[in-house]
Amino acid sequence: MRLPPLNAIRAFEAVCRQGSVLRAAQELGVVRGAVRLQIAALENYFGEKLFTREGRRLVPTDRAKAFAEAATAAFSLLQHAAGDLQKDDSRKLRLGVPSAFGIWWLMPRIRSLQRALGDSEIDIVPMAVAEPLLQHPELDAVIIGGEYRPSAGVDAIRFMEDEFGPVAAPQLAATFGTDPAGLSSAAMLVSRSVPKLWDEWFAESGTPPVSFGRRQEFEDLLLALGAARSGLGVALAPRASIEDDLARNILTAPFGFIRRPAGYSLCCRTTDLRKPNFTALRDWLVKAGEGIE
Repeated sequence: MRLPPLNAIRAFEAVCRQGSVLRAAQELGVVRGAVRLQIAALENYFGEKLFTREGRRLVPTDRAKAFAEAATAAFSLLQHAAGDLQKDDSRKLRLGVPSAFGIWWLMPRIRSLQRALGDSEIDIVPMAVAEPLLQHPELDAVIIGGEYRPSAGVDAIRFMEDEFGPVAAPQLAATFGTDPAGLSSAAMLVSRSVPKLWDEWFAESGTPPVSFGRRQEFEDLLLALGAARSGLGVALAPRASIEDDLARNILTAPFGFIRRPAGYSLCCRTTDLRKPNFTALRDWLVKAGEGIE
């Protein structure tokens, strides 16, 4: 089957991803008219309109969105493969992980992981905000917590369940006891990387929402947990990220934790999963997630 013109696909994919013809043109280093011509050529190829207009915005149709996702995956795979060919570092695995998860769960186990990988090197890249792998062609794999939305060309292997709940320094937790209503006297510590986490906890735990004394936001979960350790307020945390703090009584969970079956998943490109170092990483994560290392 004859493929559509590659330049037209690239312009179309950039418009869908960037959300505008202007930003797509800036990314591709061309004028807006050139992008519009490529879009017109692709619409002529398929015999249908690929965008609708909402005010000043171009919005891809449902059919066009599906094609855009496939195009993004294809370009990501090509960019990734080209990088491997140029650098010739196929034995190095670049793994993106949520910052708190990386520091408090993964890094204490890094020697075990390195033994499992043998001669392969692993480069741990902290991510303040966990983002899909297709947005990071420079990475080989990412670990995602919570629900994962499937993407074309990317496999997700769930390796561990998780629990989450409110945590605070023991001295502060003692002031509001075991009744969640007592949280009204404390400060709510919020991470901008997971801004809806408190809403999710109230909904999933069946706890009536509480009006906190005040709210303080931090750029990521690492900073919010650091503030909780100092006694500034109450943060929500995945249990996997604070196991050591709980064991050492630096933080306490006055209301316990609730299970999140979605847990953590390793996301990597389908074509990479057959490589020995990816297989070793997957197998190690599954065992570590079960408490077997």
